[in-house]
Amino acid sequence: LARIDITEHLGATVPLDLQFRDERGQSVALRDLLPADKPLVLTLAYYQCPMLCTMVLNGLSNAVKNQSLRPGADFQMVTVSIDPTETPELAAAKRANYLGTLGLAPEAPAWRFLTGEQPAITALADAVGFRYFRVPDSREFAHPAAVFIITPDGHVSRYLYGITFRGLDLKLGLLDAGAGKIGSIVDRVIMYCYHYDPNRGSYALLAFRVMRLGG
Repeated sequence: LARIDITEHLGATVPLDLQFRDERGQSVALRDLLPADKPLVLTLAYYQCPMLCTMVLNGLSNAVKNQSLRPGADFQMVTVSIDPTETPELAAAKRANYLGTLGLAPEAPAWRFLTGEQPAITALADAVGFRYFRVPDSREFAHPAAVFIITPDGHVSRYLYGITFRGLDLKLGLLDAGAGKIGSIVDRVIMYCYHYDPNRGSYALLAFRVMRLGG
């Protein structure tokens, strides 16, 4: 368990020129999937994971549905496999499943699922502080459960932990990373009333700000 961890690298730069394969097997850089004006929700998983990865992706999918910002329109989602032996076919099947869960068209670019070579996977995992390892004598990986929110210019903005995520935490994290470029006026007012509590790993209401706003 000591080898499974998240070392937070808040503010660190994600190497956006890393090359991966998309669901059709074509080479793509992370930079190509990150719109200049929208934050990115990044997950590291593997598509044949028997339990934890599916739980994290299901929890993320539910959080996306339980808040008002829309994938593709307000933010981008990317999942990268940590298993270099996995294929674009596996990525395509996983993508079709989750796009269907979110009620998005099969061709929607809102959530991309990538595969890649070990050097690129390692570089990305190191950049966000994702520590994992392959379980000896098996095809499984031991890894932590987390979601990473990346700013439009490629910096690590927020970590969300666990297998379930509050829609509010996801939304506020995206508003933080979007630096006022996404969301409505109402969203900005809500953002003013909350602050991120690193000890809890979630957003907490600031009563003083609510009182000031009320005044």
